Amino acid sequence: MSPSRTCSWLIVLSVLLVCTTANGDRLKVGYYDKTCPDVQQIVQSVMAFRVGRDQSVAPAVLRLFFHDCFVDGCDGSVLLDETPFFESEKDATPNANSLHGFDVIDEIKSYVEHACPATVSCADILALASRDAVALLGGPSWKVQLGRKDSRVANRTGAEYGLPAPNSTLAELINLFKQYDLDARDMAALSGAHTIGTARCHHYRDRVYGYNGEGGADIDPSFAELRRQTCQSAYDAPAPFDEQTPMRFDNAYYRDLVGRRGLLTSDQALYGYGGPLDHLVKMYSTNGEAFAKDFAKAIVKMGKIPPPHGMQGEIRLSCSKINR
Repeated sequence: MSPSRTCSWLIVLSVLLVCTTANGDRLKVGYYDKTCPDVQQIVQSVMAFRVGRDQSVAPAVLRLFFHDCFVDGCDGSVLLDETPFFESEKDATPNANSLHGFDVIDEIKSYVEHACPATVSCADILALASRDAVALLGGPSWKVQLGRKDSRVANRTGAEYGLPAPNSTLAELINLFKQYDLDARDMAALSGAHTIGTARCHHYRDRVYGYNGEGGADIDPSFAELRRQTCQSAYDAPAPFDEQTPMRFDNAYYRDLVGRRGLLTSDQALYGYGGPLDHLVKMYSTNGEAFAKDFAKAIVKMGKIPPPHGMQGEIRLSCSKINR
């Protein structure tokens, strides 16, 4: 083969590698060390201020990250407003009137743009803000791998059907997480994000009422009655996932599962069927350090879920709309 032909093949191969390399494959810690060295400090400062004023900001931002990554990868698509060309993921059934924290990401983005114009993606800002959300409520910290690009389109259908549902069975949860190369241990650890935040009555109503109005065999009767009282106040009345320490990132969520006091059907699905998952939940319930370690490891893994093959990304100047 001639040198010129070899060179041509190398060029083609290089182009193919660039085109097929997904977000998750090129992420690295320190991605912005030279181009935007203050980005992590900016994100942490805004998050500390906002969570200091309102702790509910932390679970809201963390939930945004989950709902972003589980729909076409961690590409900031959940942050996009609707346009004439695509429907917003914000308006999908699992997200409508329940996702919050968009203004926090927008505020961080404005400071980052001032410091480093057109450099840091909204997807990366969301990943960093999620890490800080957990740490600010007493949870673990981790090194965030960066280098994501922002999607130029949202996937409303994916948001309708690609997210864990409040009434998901264990088999459904395992299969859903498996699609993203997240195993049962990852799933159990990531579910611990429900140690902070709240859910509305229409999400846990079926669990606490059951078929006979008194809950089922897998729910503590006194807990079911308590949550029914909450539901009686309003159809969308919120209740904490963890009633003991609702705004502290700890392992109390798993103690609730062992006590059959999981708020959602999909929460309690992690415990009570026997086998390795029961042993894991019991271990987390007594060993907070093990849970923290596994959660940090699993969320780094989740943060590498790539966008669809061939997606053209960008660095959005505004997180709610694509660049023109």
